[in-house]
Amino acid sequence: MVKLESSTIELKDVRLYAYHGVLEQERRVGGEYSVSLRVHYNISKAMESDDVNDTLNYALLLDIIKEEMAQPSDLLEHVAGRIGTAIANRFPEVEGIDISITKTNPPLGVLCAGATVELHLINDKTL
Repeated sequence: MVKLESSTIELKDVRLYAYHGVLEQERRVGGEYSVSLRVHYNISKAMESDDVNDTLNYALLLDIIKEEMAQPSDLLEHVAGRIGTAIANRFPEVEGIDISITKTNPPLGVLCAGATVELHLINDKTL
């Protein structure tokens, strides 16, 4: 017999065009972003039932990402925080959330693979 120790549901490298940045040009022209999400969620019930209603539907997670990325912000930190808060509010049974957002072509004047903000959030149900 096996026992579930931990489980996650992930969306990796979701590519979106959005309008975030401190510079006016970034908010006017926009740019490409990559979002990765790992949600710590107990999937033991779905392991037995094979029913989508017994798990966290990743299509709903994608909807939250798209909704929050569509709202312009100066900072990626703010966007990532909004995504985490929206997920925790919508799915209180979530235990933790790891989010990374990469601006794939930041205006740094050099070639780089991107600028990334990464958060690890715990859903503290005592608050």
